[in-house]
Amino acid sequence: MLFRNCAGGIVFSGEKVFLLKNNKGEWVLPKGKIRKGFLSVETAIERVKNETGLDANVVSTAGETCYEFFSLSRQKPVCNEITWYIMESFENDFEINKEEGFTDGGFFNISDAIEKITYSQDKSLVSLSYKKYLKLKDREVILA
Repeated sequence: MLFRNCAGGIVFSGEKVFLLKNNKGEWVLPKGKIRKGFLSVETAIERVKNETGLDANVVSTAGETCYEFFSLSRQKPVCNEITWYIMESFENDFEINKEEGFTDGGFFNISDAIEKITYSQDKSLVSLSYKKYLKLKDREVILA
C-alpha cells in the first residue's frame, strides 16, 4: 500500500463553507499531497489557493482524516492521511481550477454543504470545524 501525507483547508466565510465538485461528481474540500520540504500548513494554504483561487488565513487546526482507495493508475491501494486546517476567507471571488479536475464549487450555507458533501467523515469534519470556528470568533481570537 502507498501511504501519502496530505493537507487541506476547511474555508469559512461568515456562515458559509467552500466546497468543490470533482470530476467524479463528489463534493469535497480542497486538499493535496504534502511535497517534500513543505509543511502541512503551507500545503493547505497552497492547495486552497490553487484549487479555489481564494486567499485564506489559517485560524486553527481541525484534525486529521484518513481514507483508502485503489489507484487504477498505480495498480495498488493508496492510503491518504490528511491534516486539516480551519481557514477563513474575507473575499468571495473564487476561480475553480478546472485543470485540476474540478467542475463546480463555491460557498454554501453550512446545512446545505453538509447535505452536499459526499463522504461522511468530511460532513463530520465540517460540522465540528464550524462549531470550533464560531467559538474562536466569539472569543475574538480571529482578527478581522
